[in-house]
Amino acid sequence: MNAAPDPYGVVGHPIGHSLSPFIHGMFARETGQAMSYRLYDVSAGEFAGFVAGFFDRGGRGLNITVPHKIAAVEAANELTGRAAHAASVNTLALRDDGTILGDNTDGAGLVRDLCDNLGLVITNRRLLIIGAGGATRGILAPLLGLSPTLVVIANRTPERAAALAAAFSDLGATHGVGFDGIGTEPYDFIINATSASLSGEMPPVPAGAVGRGTVCYDLAYGRAATAFVDWARAHGAAQALQGWGMLVEQAAESFRLWRGIRPATATVLAALKERSGNL
Repeated sequence: MNAAPDPYGVVGHPIGHSLSPFIHGMFARETGQAMSYRLYDVSAGEFAGFVAGFFDRGGRGLNITVPHKIAAVEAANELTGRAAHAASVNTLALRDDGTILGDNTDGAGLVRDLCDNLGLVITNRRLLIIGAGGATRGILAPLLGLSPTLVVIANRTPERAAALAAAFSDLGATHGVGFDGIGTEPYDFIINATSASLSGEMPPVPAGAVGRGTVCYDLAYGRAATAFVDWARAHGAAQALQGWGMLVEQAAESFRLWRGIRPATATVLAALKERSGNL
């Protein structure tokens, strides 16, 4: 008789919109891994107890999404270097000794999409990141590892952007500003790390920040999350992209941590875009 598949899942609140079961289901079939993957809608007050219970009942790994990425830091016995620097966890993995490892695969997923899938160069480029929240914390270290000339972080609260830039200044040239400090010289890359697109809004980024060679990338994705992409196209950006590739690549990084094998992503990404009507 076949053994029961190893349990995995994603925890968030709300969580019904998540495409992670679809992605990891394809990964499991592609790699021949015996695993199940479920959605878990868990409130903030229930999070710590749920995670402990999940692993006590034989769970092997969890993805963590909004609003639990900060709380997941405390759920881990040990953090990877990138999770510790980000102070944010999106992946929990049970190790052979029974301890829980916390990792953050968001930045690695973004870099993989930008460099490998899209063939873009970050080295010696000027980057603007919109937003100074958890999403930005997760991507800063991997981006700075590619040696951009400068990473400017812009936020409605300038002090928050400045504090975040200072926290990562040991890894490269960073600068935190309010939206009025972005300037009018075009950037090579603009990354939207806010959730504004999901509500159809656009942060007040000056039009001059976009030039004919600017690549604009929204960490958000979906048929309704087009505000930033529409804005970028209207201002003549060279490319305006949603974060489908980052979604799939960060999932593949989680899968590798859990199962010891990194699945191929091209087929999954194509199927995801087709399923979502976003070709």
